Amino acid sequence: MGEFTEIADLRPRTLRAGLQVDAALAAFLETDVLAPLALDVTAFWSGFAALVARFAPVNRALLETRETIQATIDAWHLARRGQPHDPAAYRAFLEEIGYIVPEPAPFAVGTQGVDPEIATMAGPQLVVPVLNDRFLLNAANARWGSLYDAWYGTDALDAAPARPGGYDPARGAGVIAAGRAFLDATLPLAQGSWSDWDGQGVPTLADPAQWVGHKAGGLLFRHNGLHIELVLDRGHPVGASDAAGLADIVLEAALTTIVDLEDSIAAVDAEDKLVAYRHWLGLMRGDLTAHFTKGGKTQSRTLEPDRAWTSPDGADFTLPGRSLLFVRNVGHLMTNPAILLPDGSEIPEGIMDAVITSAIAMHDVMRLGRFRNSREGSIYIVKPKMHGPEEVGFANDVFDAVEDLLCLPRHTLKVGVMDEERRTSANLAACIAAVKDRVVFINTGFLDRTGDEIHTSMQAGPMIRKGAMKQSGWIAAYEARNVGIGLACGLSGKAQIGKGMWAAPDRMHAMVAEKIGHPRTGANTAWVPSPTAATLHATHYHQVDVFGLRPDIAARPLPSLDALLAIPLADGANWSDEDIRAELDNNAQGLLGYVVRWIDQGVGCSKVPDIDDVGLMEDRATLRISSQHLANWLLHGVCTRDQVMDALQRMAAKVDAQNAGDPLYEPMAGRWEESFAFRAACDLVFQGVAQPSGYTEPLLHAWRRRKKAAALVAEPA
Repeated sequence: MGEFTEIADLRPRTLRAGLQVDAALAAFLETDVLAPLALDVTAFWSGFAALVARFAPVNRALLETRETIQATIDAWHLARRGQPHDPAAYRAFLEEIGYIVPEPAPFAVGTQGVDPEIATMAGPQLVVPVLNDRFLLNAANARWGSLYDAWYGTDALDAAPARPGGYDPARGAGVIAAGRAFLDATLPLAQGSWSDWDGQGVPTLADPAQWVGHKAGGLLFRHNGLHIELVLDRGHPVGASDAAGLADIVLEAALTTIVDLEDSIAAVDAEDKLVAYRHWLGLMRGDLTAHFTKGGKTQSRTLEPDRAWTSPDGADFTLPGRSLLFVRNVGHLMTNPAILLPDGSEIPEGIMDAVITSAIAMHDVMRLGRFRNSREGSIYIVKPKMHGPEEVGFANDVFDAVEDLLCLPRHTLKVGVMDEERRTSANLAACIAAVKDRVVFINTGFLDRTGDEIHTSMQAGPMIRKGAMKQSGWIAAYEARNVGIGLACGLSGKAQIGKGMWAAPDRMHAMVAEKIGHPRTGANTAWVPSPTAATLHATHYHQVDVFGLRPDIAARPLPSLDALLAIPLADGANWSDEDIRAELDNNAQGLLGYVVRWIDQGVGCSKVPDIDDVGLMEDRATLRISSQHLANWLLHGVCTRDQVMDALQRMAAKVDAQNAGDPLYEPMAGRWEESFAFRAACDLVFQGVAQPSGYTEPLLHAWRRRKKAAALVAEPA
């Protein structure tokens, strides 16, 4: 980055126990975080410095082990280039080098103090970028959602609304009819149908225990552990025309939300991290507010309060008004200039996140906020991109040390282990064992797992086309083994077993048809792209009794480890020039559409049009697949560098056109040297083989910092 001065170098720093800390970050921690907790500031910094001194070298050593293992695998494949793949020899080799470790003896996790949303309930989960305060509040408030609005405003029942504004009576009638059918299926009456109910009193249910509460204008029911609220209001436009005065059906939807400091944001320095930490503190204190303009009007959004009800026996009670919040820290790879170590090197970002997000979450544990997040007094941290049980055990050791630093009881910090790297999925039971007393979440992540699949076997040969990956043999084994191993380790009743994202937020009809497959696997949560999608996905958990399915699922034999390790090689593929061009274009367009917003605007997750102009929610995991797939085909001569560059340049023009309505957008086409975004995209492909585990973060961070520095230089004095 020679000709530019880093923004981090221009920001004031302050010395704390030998650490060079961004001054604004230090002030935030001392004034806003530590002071209300009555924690001794000097002791905190001394303990923080000691923690970093202890664990930073271990972190570096683990990353070196990753690279050593990868180099050994590369050499093994190179030595066998041109020979048929030998699965038995391959597995023996992986065991010999410690890539596969021995299975632990049977055990059951011992996690205690877990909230019911995680342990004993089944429902949707949102992942939301921490840097966007409006999105944060939307997600946190998505615990409850209008089923009528979700059906009326999307294509979930039929087609999307044909015209904006106004009320379509025919469409409304279809929604109301669907609502009655939903009630008949989930809350069957002792006699007759909900269509015949006149709204007087509480109808007699086939199972009277399903009625659990009432209030003025509302009835509350429970089915499969999830609540259903009937809104009765004859003064409402919908209720006025309804025979029972039923204005809406409100579902308990997003039980949990992951507040993301990782893949869905672009946070490269202290300036970005400080925004992230402030927003997380606002959620823990309950005072986060977003101000924005919508429809030409300035609006504000805050966290929803709890919901008050009266039980059938007259007792008052409340239900949470908000989603239970996890925070996703970054993984072990990246460092950040927000804090410099005594030798001048950057702090491992995952260690910094562990300390600071936990200290912030103590505001909830100590009940200093307006609302409670964890009623059990736990702090929930999702830890991504860990490779194998040694790295998971390292996270456990760090969490022990953070608890000691902050004077928290052991295992206050709970961990979600993302099963998204190949070495983790191949050793999942051992990974769970490494955190057996604090684990509360495992999930499958098809996107990152595919990126790691490609990179791990980069030298083995060309991979199948990206679109064929979902039908490859290892995927089915991966998804089934995740649930089966989780159940065998005793996660049911103590933790979430999760499934991945539906990426197309405008295609709700397809989501409703397909995503019911996730609860049918026995997973008690799955990711959705919006609060509306959460409401629609909640209907699946009424159709499927996840906990009722689990005994049968647990009894099934697991797919073999050999099936999981099957490499998706394109053996014998005979692609036409048109096939190759189409694949290059698809990867290049998706890569550029995401990178241009990341580098130029600092947007880490957004709805990006694909090559067919379908909006898809993209984050770094999707970028990892596209860049690694292009690098793989280039390495093995499926295509040439000139062909890839031609695709990148043609797709840059397409992406420019797709973003023509964005006043902040900076075109790439014809600005091949001036556009940092285009150059970053090229680096991701042409340097893809050399990137650690195929991750995109090192290059993205470098180019984003360069872009920020250039923008600072260009600002008028």
